[in-house]
Parts: sequence; structure tokens; C-alpha cells
Amino acid sequence: MDERVSAEAATALNQVKLGFLGVGWIGRHRMKAVLDSGLAKAIAIADPSVEMVRQAQALAPDAVIAADLEELLDQQLDGIVIATPSASHAEHAVRALEAGIAVFCQKPLGRTASEVKAVVDASKAANRLLGVDLSYRHTEGMRQIRELIRSGALGKVFAADLTFHNAYGPDKPWFYDKTLSGGGCLIDLGVHLIDLALWCLDFPSVTTVTSELRAGGKRLEESGSVEDFAAATLTLSGGQVLRLTSSWRLQAGCDAVIGADFFGTDGGASFRNVDGSFYDFTAARLSGTSREILVEPPEEWGGRAAVDWTSRLARGQRYDPAAEEFVAVASVIDDIYQAGGCILMTP
Repeated sequence: MDERVSAEAATALNQVKLGFLGVGWIGRHRMKAVLDSGLAKAIAIADPSVEMVRQAQALAPDAVIAADLEELLDQQLDGIVIATPSASHAEHAVRALEAGIAVFCQKPLGRTASEVKAVVDASKAANRLLGVDLSYRHTEGMRQIRELIRSGALGKVFAADLTFHNAYGPDKPWFYDKTLSGGGCLIDLGVHLIDLALWCLDFPSVTTVTSELRAGGKRLEESGSVEDFAAATLTLSGGQVLRLTSSWRLQAGCDAVIGADFFGTDGGASFRNVDGSFYDFTAARLSGTSREILVEPPEEWGGRAAVDWTSRLARGQRYDPAAEEFVAVASVIDDIYQAGGCILMTP
């Protein structure tokens, strides 16, 4: 779904009343996409930073400024968009859902599979829509690759290589505190790779996991540390082999290296970033030594997951059983950490 919804479509739906908890860069970007769609109104905003609130008010000058989540929940909202540090995602989402309010949350939804399951269970119990910002699903390139796989056009897909290297790494201290983040580059970036691979293959179960986790080039050993390099190999119930690699601050020679390659008996497909960009992607269908370009930049895809959730909320959708996919992804992350010798966070 495009971030821009036609005027006819927007007016055919009731505008949903949203609160925004956390309006840093990513929170404001999602806020702008949702408001630009015409499907929602920003009723209230909450963030501990006065400057972030000021910038968010430029997008929604009539929104109430709330002190915290509790004040947001007093605003008669239909939904809430959460973009706070990872440690609070699950707690905030559960509280909103238990109050009867739909939730769209930044990834990761929780620091462990048990935290994620608690949120999904709350969504089901409250019969309220739950969305997570797994944004790469909404790129046109990955959509087309998924259709090629599901239609059988690539034959039997037996292997995939997925990569996400961020040559900078996060700039906020909480990312490096395991109690706040749940982990390092794996849970930050690898979550997208795991989700894309399983989503394209219709979420088969994972049978075996091996992994290597590093910090500063050395094998990760201290339970309180977070990894800046993660490599994992997964074998799926259908026999497919997935190789996943993610990192922060790798000597990559560019800003980012992002890719997903799928290999089948009758062809392959490739999704790649362009010139180190975090935003521009190409997708291609592969056959032997030739390739057919499917998608080229530019494309405005960053806010599509939020707009898709808002559109479904405006149409009255409630609990979506597909939310169980969030638990499946989180379980794989847990397995990778455990295979690498890490102790999981205790909820």
C-alpha cells in the first residue's frame, strides 16, 4: 500500500484517533506518513524531550501534549504508535492493549520471545489490532520477490543469504545496554532479515540453529555485553538453509550493505541496496548468469507499514492471527543468542 491514500479512499473511512508515544526521528517519520495518508488524526503526543515534542507539534499543532503513557491512554484513542527504547516496548504495548487501544510498535516488539508472546496474547485477549514496524516487507522489491517464491516461479527455494551491515551503529547509549536493548546488531538489524526470510517462505519452522556473535572482533562472552557482529545459519523444516549476517560499525566501505538473495531450483531473486544507501533498493530475478531488473529506486516505502496498520484500523480490523509471526521471529532471535552462548534477558 502506498503511503499516499487517495482522497476518495480516505474520506470513505473514519479517521482514526491516534496517540504517539516517542517522537524521535523514527517516531516523527511514521507520524508524518500516517497523517499524510489522511486516515488518522494525531490526538496526543508524549515524549520526555521538549525538543522532540516541539518538532512533532509542527506536524500536529492541535495535538494534546501528554506527560506519559497514562495520560495518552486517557485521551479516548483508537490506536497508539510506540517508538520508545526497546526495553519498554512490550510493557507499553500490553498496557495500551489492555486499555482497549490498538498498537503499532517499533521493532523489536520485545527483548525476548516471552515478552513478544505476552504482547500478542494481550492483543488477542483484547481483540485489538497489533502491528510492528517490519518495514522492509513493504518495499516493492521484497513484495515481488515473495510473489515469485510463492508462485513457484523460482522452483523449490533451497537457500537464502541475507545481510544487513550498518557502518555507523546506533548513536544512543541505551542500544549498548543489554537490559535496555535486549541485544546488539542481531535484535536491531537481524530482526528484519529473519522476518523477511520466514515471511517469503510462509513461516516454516526452524529445526537447527548455529551462530557466532562478536564484539570488537572477539567472541562475545560477557552476558552483559551486546554483539556488534552476528552470523547465523538456520535450517528450516522444508530443508532450506538460511545464512544471516548483521553488524554495526563494520569496515564496509560504504554506509550500509543490505541484501536478500534467494536461490531456487529454477531461478533466483536478489534484493540489494544501491551505493550504500539505507533507502534505495533494486530487485532482480536471476537465471543462470543473467538478471532481469524488477524494481529500481526511487521509492517511498519507509512509512508503509504504519499506513497499512492505520488503514486496517480505519476499516475496523481487530486481532489479526498473523501477529503470531512476531513470536516466531522473536523465537529465532532467542535461538541464535542461545546458540552463540548468550544468556537471554529475564522478562
